[in-house]
Amino acid sequence: MSTFFLHLLGFLHTYWTSGLEILILSAILYNLYLYLRGTHAARILIGLALVFLTLTFISQLLDLAVLSWLLRSFSIFLAIALVVLFQPELRRALNELGSHHFFSTVLQRREAIEELTDVVFDLSSKGYGALIALERDISLDPVAESGVALDADFSKELLLTIFHPKTVLHDGGVIVSGDRVVSAGCIFPLTQRDDLDRTLGLRHRAGLGLSEESDTIALVVSEESGQVSICHSGMIERNLPFERFRKRLSQLLLREENHAIDTTAQLEREAGLPVAGRGALVSHPSKPSSGHPGPRGKD
Repeated sequence: MSTFFLHLLGFLHTYWTSGLEILILSAILYNLYLYLRGTHAARILIGLALVFLTLTFISQLLDLAVLSWLLRSFSIFLAIALVVLFQPELRRALNELGSHHFFSTVLQRREAIEELTDVVFDLSSKGYGALIALERDISLDPVAESGVALDADFSKELLLTIFHPKTVLHDGGVIVSGDRVVSAGCIFPLTQRDDLDRTLGLRHRAGLGLSEESDTIALVVSEESGQVSICHSGMIERNLPFERFRKRLSQLLLREENHAIDTTAQLEREAGLPVAGRGALVSHPSKPSSGHPGPRGKD
């Protein structure tokens, strides 16, 4: 047994650098996959890799010397072409690496939540309908491609301008990633559920649909009633007042509560909402004080 361990230690001492290289390359490739998955760039990269590997396999199998030489020579130009082809993604990755999106403090994130809350209720008070998606771990690049690319600093003035009823982009959704407004006028996937409250319009159904397909948190402001809602994990919490909205958004974004499930259930009961996993996920909103029958279709 001692001889076996001696051989094992000798093997590890000799080849530990190879194991370290494999771990580093695996981490790089995995994080590259997470960053590019679901994007147009990922599809291009997969297509190029398949073509290159197929030609390499054929050249080795049939011993095609000229084709092998061409592939070896072309690989240098391919590396340069990939840098040019994926220049937007590389620039965005380096920009995010150097920004406070990754290195932000809890205090900065809390300030962002306060700003988001102010923006949403400013929109509500002005009677502007709004649909805002907060990107989290799952990329929303495919959805962002359906709208108009902005890549602008997040600000209250920008959101108020986008959702002004007389602007071209006000009917679509806005995607926010970190401290950037990525895209506006986006088309979100509608939920296909048939057990929802009939008063739910397209904005609410789009926010709910996006939260079903990703880990996105969607904020919805009804143009008709001014009610503010949060969609997450295939659930919708409606008619939230200012303070409850701020606390709920903090819990979802910061995960600061030790007993988040119990707190979530308590907040849902206070808002008249069903607890997650028990019955329907959408409650009936309170009746508008003006006596209007309910939100119009786009709400």
